[in-house]
Amino acid sequence: MRDIRVIGDPVLRTPAEPVVDFDRELRRLIDDMFQVMYTANGVGLAGPQIGVSRRLFVYDISNRKGHVINPVLTVDDEEEVLDEEGCLSVPGRDTGTPLYAPTPRAAGVTVTGLDRLGRPVRVKARGMLARCFQHETDHLDGTLYVDRLAKDAARKVLLQAK
Repeated sequence: MRDIRVIGDPVLRTPAEPVVDFDRELRRLIDDMFQVMYTANGVGLAGPQIGVSRRLFVYDISNRKGHVINPVLTVDDEEEVLDEEGCLSVPGRDTGTPLYAPTPRAAGVTVTGLDRLGRPVRVKARGMLARCFQHETDHLDGTLYVDRLAKDAARKVLLQAK
C-alpha cells in the first residue's frame, strides 16, 4: 500500500500534471487511492498525497463516492463558509491524526472532468462535498488548506504538525 505524503514533501507543493493515459495502470491507481483513503479514515485523497503528481482525486462523503480526473472547479455560490477542515497530509506530531482548523471555502461548487474511462463527469456540490472538492483541487495545484488560514491559525497548525 502507498504511503501518504506529509507536509514538507515537495510533491505537495508542486502543481500536478494532467492525466493523459486512461489505461489499466490508471484504474489500478484509483483503486489504490480509495484503499489508502479508507485505511486512513479520510473522505478525499488527491494524487500528490500519495506521491503521484497527476491531476486526479477520489472521494467518499455522505453516500456520494467517486473520482475525478483532470478536474476543473467552478464556484457556484461565493458565500464563504467557515468550517473545520483537516488533511491527511497535515498530521499532528504527537497523534499522527489530521489537524483541524476553521477554513473558509465557497458554499457551492461544480466540478467537471473525466472518469477512469475518459468519459465526462460533472458533479454539483454543497456543504462537505463542496469543501472536499475545493480541498482536493487545491492539492492538485500545490496548495494546502493551511495556506487558506489566517496567519495565527496557520502558525498554530504548523507548530503541531509533523
